[in-house]
Amino acid sequence: EPPAFGEGATIGGTIACGFSGPRRAAAGSARDFVLGTRIINGRGELLRFGGEVMKNVAGYDVSRLMVGAMGTLGVLMDISMKTIPQPFEEITLQRECTYQQAIERMNELAGIDLPVSATFFDGLNLYVRLSGAAPAVEAGEKRIGGERSDNNTIWQNICEHQHAFFSQDKALWRLSVPSDADYFELPGKQCIEWGGALRWLVSDADPSVVRSAAERAGGSAILFRGGDRQGEVFHPLAAGMKTLHKNLKQSFDPDGIFNPGRMYGEF
Repeated sequence: EPPAFGEGATIGGTIACGFSGPRRAAAGSARDFVLGTRIINGRGELLRFGGEVMKNVAGYDVSRLMVGAMGTLGVLMDISMKTIPQPFEEITLQRECTYQQAIERMNELAGIDLPVSATFFDGLNLYVRLSGAAPAVEAGEKRIGGERSDNNTIWQNICEHQHAFFSQDKALWRLSVPSDADYFELPGKQCIEWGGALRWLVSDADPSVVRSAAERAGGSAILFRGGDRQGEVFHPLAAGMKTLHKNLKQSFDPDGIFNPGRMYGEF
């Protein structure tokens, strides 16, 4: 259920960006759906990794390394992916609550065997989507409670950032944090996805303040849209991770011809 953000979106672009949508916490990330890839590296070599059917992989799964690499390691030629069937039935429940109540409720639902496929808190209402066979959805509705939402486009609007929250002019930050992380005492407005593990922040706060807050919670922050684009957009890497990134870049693209500086200025 990845976002498209426009009519020209492609599967290759989705994989290169590592985009996942509202169903990510329940179904897995874009990386989890990649079985194999065929790429051209910086030496002009055509390389194939992975396969075309589900199987256990021994060693490093290079095909999934391409997910979220922003085209910095090679040109994606082919991608083999697994798919899942569409659910027979889906409903959305909503109820008013506070930020802390929403975080607690999302984490509670994650520990219950219910067909929850997406959660979203917009600052006022908590939305819970149930997907699956009709009996399971009905049982989940009875156990969770709340009112059925008649907004049939809410998840599409959230996915494509057409929800009112994303229409604000300030910088949009994407914070990846533990699902039970507390509300962030930062200027601006926040909303929550992925069972609490994804926080969107619209704020004019200094980037160092936002990133420090995410780090203290055990996570990271990416400047997703707007703001000062002169500095680093992605969260700074620890020394060990920076070395790993540099070595991977050197292995796949020794001359640095693919999107230099796209993710980090040093490479």
